[in-house]
Amino acid sequence: MPPTLQHPTRLVPLAFLLAIALGTGLLMLPAARTGEGAAPFLTALFTATSAVCVTGLIVQDTPAYWSGLGQGIILALFQVGGLGIMSGATLLGLLVTRRLRLSTRLVAQAETRSLGLGDVVGVLWLVLRVTVSVELVTAVVLALRLRYAYGEPWTEAAWNGLFLAVSAFSNAGFSTYPDSLASFARDLFVLGPVMVAVILGGIGFPVLHDMRQNALRAARWSLHTKITLLGTGLLLPGGMAVVLAYEWSNPATLGPLGPAGKLLGAAFHSVMTRSGGFNAHDVGQMRPETLAVSYVLMMIGAGSAGTAGGIKVTTFLVLGLVVWAEIRGEPDVTSFGRRISRDVQRQALTVALLAVGFVGTATLVLLSVSDLALDDALFEVVSAFATVGLSTGVTADLPPAGQALLVALMFLGRVGTITVATGLALRSRRTPYRYPEERPIVG
Repeated sequence: MPPTLQHPTRLVPLAFLLAIALGTGLLMLPAARTGEGAAPFLTALFTATSAVCVTGLIVQDTPAYWSGLGQGIILALFQVGGLGIMSGATLLGLLVTRRLRLSTRLVAQAETRSLGLGDVVGVLWLVLRVTVSVELVTAVVLALRLRYAYGEPWTEAAWNGLFLAVSAFSNAGFSTYPDSLASFARDLFVLGPVMVAVILGGIGFPVLHDMRQNALRAARWSLHTKITLLGTGLLLPGGMAVVLAYEWSNPATLGPLGPAGKLLGAAFHSVMTRSGGFNAHDVGQMRPETLAVSYVLMMIGAGSAGTAGGIKVTTFLVLGLVVWAEIRGEPDVTSFGRRISRDVQRQALTVALLAVGFVGTATLVLLSVSDLALDDALFEVVSAFATVGLSTGVTADLPPAGQALLVALMFLGRVGTITVATGLALRSRRTPYRYPEERPIVG
């Protein structure tokens, strides 16, 4: 492969494109769908992109349209997307050669967003161990619940449990049930394991790696770990409180439930907006205020190097710290006794503004090619770009141009922020000169 193609910011998109192309071809096999003939190209492309980019948006009902083979292909695609194509390739090379070349570590770092080259091997081993263990435990818990509480046959319960477990940890949002998880809206023993898997998958492997190494020494956690945990601890209960406030009496969502059911439903929606993608209540029936807060939570996403999307909680908090330092007139941006470099500040600002630009432009385009209202179009665009997978129920009714736009957004949302952040980090350099300073008027 030419050296220019071995750069992480080029290899990552190419690997995802290859996986999407392969998945599209497999889903177009006649045996992959339940009806006669092969799936149309756009349907297969949309589903494969949604799976590889661990989004969860669908244009056809998964259990009704896709056969067992098709569902197995979809599961494999979002498992590959969740693990990270580059992470999987690096793990394979590690297993074979027992060592990693520097160039291979750079590629792995582009996908895992680990904190340093020396951490890559440990993070990748943790990716494999955590993925297998969390998915297996979640699958067993769900299978037992589906078997004994809902009477599903063992084979069906095992398959549904495995599919949901992998989908949850991958933050993919695909379900083997037509209503996602609405049938289990009151069941803590189904929604609970799914929420735990989504949070663990989305928090980020470097954070899990750091917490494992310093389990009893929180003071030694990296600034990245502390910021990620702080943001997660603020946003999850904050989102839950907002959903409770606006949906408490909504007869189409939480209204008919008791206090415990309302708390469970609000917590579940808050977790799923962080990129989980499942829904236990009809998102299209939620109040506009709830949808507006959901836009924000979806755009923020969860931790870096996890299976979630969005601009990442660290990016959001770094920008918040920049604003706070500016308000207080402090020369440095600090957190937990550490100074955040100006390079990181610029990278966070670039990632956030590019994301806003993509979402704004795509919303305008979607409004131009469809008859959607602004709130539905914006929700769909944010969900696709942040690889969340929640929908107000309009995805399948979009015209081909609208669905193609969402395909592009899912791809950009999954690999775009990774490559932008990595490209900025790798290109960071010091120039031997500085231009004269001048202050334009701001504000």
